Amino acid sequence: MPHFAKPAEGSWTHHYPHLGTGPVSFEDSISPEHYEQERQAIFARTWLNVGRVEQLPRKGSYFTRELAVVAASLLIVRDSHDGIRAFYNICRHRGNKLVWNDYPGKEVAGSCRQFTCKYHAWRYSLEGELTFVQQEQEFFDLDKDAYGLKSVRCEVWEGFVFVNLDDDAAPLRDYLGELAAGLEGYPFGEFTEVYKYRAEVGSNWKLYIDAFAEFYHAPILHAKQYVSGESTKLQGFGFEALHYTLDGPHGMVSSWGGMAPPKDLNMVKPIERALRSGNFGAWDRPDIPALDNLPPGLNPARHPAWGLDSYIFFPNFMIVVWAPGWYLTYHYWPTGPDSHLFEGTCYFAPAKSATDRLRQELAALTFKEFGLQDCNTLEATQSMLASRAVTEFPLNDQEILLRHLHTKAAEYVAAARPPQ
Repeated sequence: MPHFAKPAEGSWTHHYPHLGTGPVSFEDSISPEHYEQERQAIFARTWLNVGRVEQLPRKGSYFTRELAVVAASLLIVRDSHDGIRAFYNICRHRGNKLVWNDYPGKEVAGSCRQFTCKYHAWRYSLEGELTFVQQEQEFFDLDKDAYGLKSVRCEVWEGFVFVNLDDDAAPLRDYLGELAAGLEGYPFGEFTEVYKYRAEVGSNWKLYIDAFAEFYHAPILHAKQYVSGESTKLQGFGFEALHYTLDGPHGMVSSWGGMAPPKDLNMVKPIERALRSGNFGAWDRPDIPALDNLPPGLNPARHPAWGLDSYIFFPNFMIVVWAPGWYLTYHYWPTGPDSHLFEGTCYFAPAKSATDRLRQELAALTFKEFGLQDCNTLEATQSMLASRAVTEFPLNDQEILLRHLHTKAAEYVAAARPPQ
């Protein structure tokens, strides 16, 4: 018998019948040809989150993003009118990278009044206009208005900055759909204490999303993160979600857990009891009024044991909102068919004491340990999938978001192929 209610169809997967229930192939995660198709069909045509507005605190603030998957370097800036813009990070004279410091491949951030190319000192305003050309008289009928920085579509949702390399794509808000609408009003902007991890992972980008799109593995892979008795209990219980929702290419899972404090303090390790913190964040919710009235999209099952909601915004952006009052984001940036750059970022309310800071650091470090366990497993998975010794794999009802992700990615690739 299920521990939590399922749809009338008897399972979440049957509730979305277009997905089917048969074994799946992971050829899309090992094929170099398929990866090249994904680059153009998915990453060059969908909205990609590149940061938050807090990274651009004042006029002239900027940061760069290196997106190997689309062979682009982007420059994100708050312009002189307080708008947020994105440009290709390339000088219009001879194609030099415009903004970089000591190492051209490294991302940078800062503040300036204008952008000046290191090569020949061409200058651009915060709005991307070409304002100065060294020895302009040496050029032939040069029209500076025609040589401003090449812009990239840039829109903001709830403080998250997105870009899209496709000029004809639908507006961001339309693309994010009803799942995003259900999150609007959550106080994302109040959580400005940030801990960020990056790792180069030897697996396809979708396989890491798979790892964080299901909690079926948690009682097993992460068993040693719990005290012995609690670990044994969790393995016997297994995992069932409170709720799943699919909306277009996006999806979410709502889960129990993360109660703060736990009903039985012996469930957690001594350091967690001492600091009142752990993998689920600090136990004492921050004093943020908006947390008293959460948006309707959170805890859709309205279950009293609710602990977190995990949202997957296709293709490579996840938001995890925790009941105790903090959130995580995950990004998965492809660098090849069997490699990607993973970014995990923890967002907390500003610490008001040394104890607050320690609680946040414990939560952030615990998250890192979970992530390392997943990374190690993924590289083992990638190597075995590449052997093609087995080509089809069964997925259970708690892995519906995996089935959905690979289905949608395949649909994007198919839709971009020229007609036969």
